Amino acid sequence: MAAYPAWDPESARAIVARLAHLEGATLPILHALQEEFGHVDPQAVPLIAEALNLSRAEVHGTLTFYHDFKTAPQPARIVKLCRAEACQALGCEAIVETLAREHGIAVDDHHRADALVETIYCLGNCALGPSALVDGELLGRVDADRIAALCRGQTQ
Repeated sequence: MAAYPAWDPESARAIVARLAHLEGATLPILHALQEEFGHVDPQAVPLIAEALNLSRAEVHGTLTFYHDFKTAPQPARIVKLCRAEACQALGCEAIVETLAREHGIAVDDHHRADALVETIYCLGNCALGPSALVDGELLGRVDADRIAALCRGQTQ
C-alpha cells in the first residue's frame, strides 16, 4: 500500500478549493482528501462546510455515514471480510471467533484506526465464501489462518 503524506491543512484547503465548484462536491472532496492523505482528518470538516456553505453537522454526517471514509491513518493493510448471509452459512463467523481467540485479531465494523480486519457485507463471491478483499484482490474460501497471515503482511 502507498505511504501517505502527513495531514496538511494547506494542501487540504487547495483540494477543497479545486473541487468546490462541482455539483454535489462533498463526496468528491472527501474522496480526494482520502486519496491524498489516506484518511480524512476531522480538521477537514469545517473547511468543507465553509467552502460548500453547509453545516459542520452535514459534512460530519456524510463523512461518518460511508464506511470507507477513515478519520485517522490506517494500518498498511486492511483485510475486508464478508459477513453477509452466504458467507455466514459457509463459516465466516467461526473465522471471526478464531481470529480473536487464536490470533488476537478483532474484526471491526466501525471506523477504528487500528482495525486490521473490517466487516463488509457481500463481495459478490458467494459461491466461493467465506470471501475477503485484500489490496483490491478478491479472495475466496478463506480461513482464519489465511486471514491472520494476510494481516501480518504475508502474500495472498
